[in-house]
Amino acid sequence: MQDQENQEVSNQSEAADAAAAAAAQAAPANEPGLEEQLSATEAKLAEMHDAFMRAKAEADNIRRRAQEDVSKAHKFAIESFAEAMVPVRDSLEMALKVEAPTVESIKEGVEMTLKQLTAAFEKNRLVEVMPQPGDKLDPNKHQAVAVVPSDQEANTVVAVLQKGYMIADRLLRPAIVTAAAPK
Repeated sequence: MQDQENQEVSNQSEAADAAAAAAAQAAPANEPGLEEQLSATEAKLAEMHDAFMRAKAEADNIRRRAQEDVSKAHKFAIESFAEAMVPVRDSLEMALKVEAPTVESIKEGVEMTLKQLTAAFEKNRLVEVMPQPGDKLDPNKHQAVAVVPSDQEANTVVAVLQKGYMIADRLLRPAIVTAAAPK
């Protein structure tokens, strides 16, 4: 009887071992094993690391290109203005080379040179600030160097002593004016 029991336990043990072996073999078919999961995760990690390194390199390249562009912009910002000024200089040099200039030829040359200079200013958005007598004094564009008695309203421009200039919307030099004193 004991032999029968031992045999039954032995059969049960063998059956349990066979079931465990079958389950172990069946498990990989349904779920990947730990080693397979680890290798898949490592492959994904390598792929993400590669993508990260590429993105980082691209960001570094963009930053470097932007710094180069800013550097070039600073270095060559005046290029357009310089191109417009070269013909003005050429005209002045040609005027100095004239052997026997007459007053009329000098005046004509100065007028032509002034037209070139005005065109260069306009091309580069360099605008005159030239208030008219009677205009309200604007401290953002005008600098009053004297207050004089006048029949005009107080704090208005009486006379312009020197033009001012603006580059686009930024004041380069204020117009120098005299202003009317309060009555």
